[in-house]
Amino acid sequence: MDRPGIILFAHGSRDPLWHLPIEAVAAAIRGRDADALVGCAYLELSTPDLAQCATDLIAAGARRLRVFPLFLGVGKHAREDLPLLVAQLRAAHPGIPVELMAAAGEDPRLTSLMADIALS
Repeated sequence: MDRPGIILFAHGSRDPLWHLPIEAVAAAIRGRDADALVGCAYLELSTPDLAQCATDLIAAGARRLRVFPLFLGVGKHAREDLPLLVAQLRAAHPGIPVELMAAAGEDPRLTSLMADIALS
């Protein structure tokens, strides 16, 4: 079976409460699909990093990876740092296709939802 591994990629923080919304997205994915292979990865200040999360998902059976950057804006991290990390991931796992999705903030559905929340 061609099971995707979904990596929710965020900046990271030393504050454990900061992680809760990221983990809530992972839990929501698992709630919709009990067989989903999903993990959270962080650029800095938190673990696991992208490489470790990918390794864990592949060990759990993922045969392809989708990296979903949970950034509202597309700054240096999303534009420069993340593509380099994804290139390293592809080199480390040449048999595993890796899709880098657009940042969450670039999706018009999220923009619309945030506007709905602000207006409610």
